Amino acid sequence: MAILECKNLCLAYDGKMVLEGVNFSLQAGNYLCVVGENGSGKSTLIKGLLGLKAPDSGSILYGEGLKSTEIGYLPQQTQLQRDFPASVGEVVLSGCLNSLGGRLHYNAADKALARMNMERMGIEDLAKQSYQALSGGQQQRVLLARALCATKKMLLLDEPVTGLDPIATGEMYNLIKLVNLCDDITVIMVSHDIHEAVRYATHILHLGQRQLFFGTAAEYRESDLARRFLGGNRI
Repeated sequence: MAILECKNLCLAYDGKMVLEGVNFSLQAGNYLCVVGENGSGKSTLIKGLLGLKAPDSGSILYGEGLKSTEIGYLPQQTQLQRDFPASVGEVVLSGCLNSLGGRLHYNAADKALARMNMERMGIEDLAKQSYQALSGGQQQRVLLARALCATKKMLLLDEPVTGLDPIATGEMYNLIKLVNLCDDITVIMVSHDIHEAVRYATHILHLGQRQLFFGTAAEYRESDLARRFLGGNRI
């Protein structure tokens, strides 16, 4: 059974169609990169997948017991968020908020999960440091650890390497791929970096206010669409 399936999905604002004709499905452990130019509907699709925007028509279906509230989400950061006055440990632990249920406080299991994910991201020694004092690469590791606290099945990442230097970018891509492979977590990543998308992803979804392509990364690499998008360059 697919962990995620979009059927004839259309999303609109105030009656104006923003994204239409989206049909794809993912199996658990797939790694999907969503690509397209600005205004192509990528951000709107994210809101739909997170349950923040209801379909105008069509449907978004989850399998494997997944709920939209159980998707780990790493958003693009604003400057205000980069300057958030909290410790690294507090930011990571906040990923457990949706699992609190009727509880008012984090329990020992929540705190243990936060510690484990900080260790996985190599930031356990930063737990008491101020989040706003970290480098861009360190902050993204913190946010990835936070997202992992929210899910065991699916991560949604919105341009996770924007603004990072080449070394931090490579490290971030490698961490995401390790999570995908080692934990069998389905990854959906919005990216402008086609070359790296094809390198790491199993599948590509190309949007242009509608679905222009969905298939494997290998199929996309050979497509005319990919070559046109890159100005004639071959991936």
